[in-house]
Amino acid sequence: MNNSLIFYLYDAKMTNPNGDPDEENRPRMDYERNINLVSDLRLKRYIRDYLLDKGYELYVQKIDDKPVTAEERVKDLKDASNEAIFDRFIDIRMFGATVPAKGNNKSFIGPVQFNWGYSLNRVELLESSITSHFASDTKNRQGAIGKDYRVKYSFIAFAGVISGKRAEFTGLSEKDIALLDEAMKKAIPLQATRSKIGQTPRLYMRIEFKNNETMLNDLRNYVDLISYEESLRSINECALEFGRLKDYLDSKKEMIAKIYLFQDEELKVMENGENKLLKDIFKSFIIIEI
Repeated sequence: MNNSLIFYLYDAKMTNPNGDPDEENRPRMDYERNINLVSDLRLKRYIRDYLLDKGYELYVQKIDDKPVTAEERVKDLKDASNEAIFDRFIDIRMFGATVPAKGNNKSFIGPVQFNWGYSLNRVELLESSITSHFASDTKNRQGAIGKDYRVKYSFIAFAGVISGKRAEFTGLSEKDIALLDEAMKKAIPLQATRSKIGQTPRLYMRIEFKNNETMLNDLRNYVDLISYEESLRSINECALEFGRLKDYLDSKKEMIAKIYLFQDEELKVMENGENKLLKDIFKSFIIIEI
């Protein structure tokens, strides 16, 4: 299997993309730059939840809606081979895991990895009080008061990789990767909760190389956010400039087999200031639309 490089964008409006339990569940932030942060584990959870809804058995999942230990998840696989573990759990084939085993735990590095996502824009937080009609305890009959934290608008960018060599080891298949592509497009809107509603996938690019040795730089470094307002509040107030990314990929064209692509209809993109569709910007490559 060949290597792939992933570039993924979604936005969050009046929602909490990734609460920090050490900060009263405030959205994770780099306060020096006012940049919103989202962990790779949050993104993987969206993908896992999507796969679970599709009927796949996962290593990281609840049983009867209750958390279980890792030992409980594999109690019938104590003496199983690596292949049996990979065959059973698609999330281990993708992301890897540490699996309890007799005498020694098995640790697998998954072929699909993301680093932390961050917002391309400076983000403002909204803090408000929320009340409940339920009493806080049996002695206090007044409704409980809490805090609710949200971002006003955050345009979040992730980068990821698929290692062809590790995919061969875990048995990750082309079908599995197609499911990953599908999840990146569909999972976030389908998993909306009260704190997560308001998030929309805007762009997904998976660049597949011609071998399992090639890897390029983080593509986020070559895309510029153009804001039409001092403080963003909507996808309609910005655009993305892809001219530098096109030049970079053109210079590596002999290494690239194809590009898998999804662009949301509301996302405005440009090449050197001219409005275009991504499939037209990268028309010199083999494009497979998702």
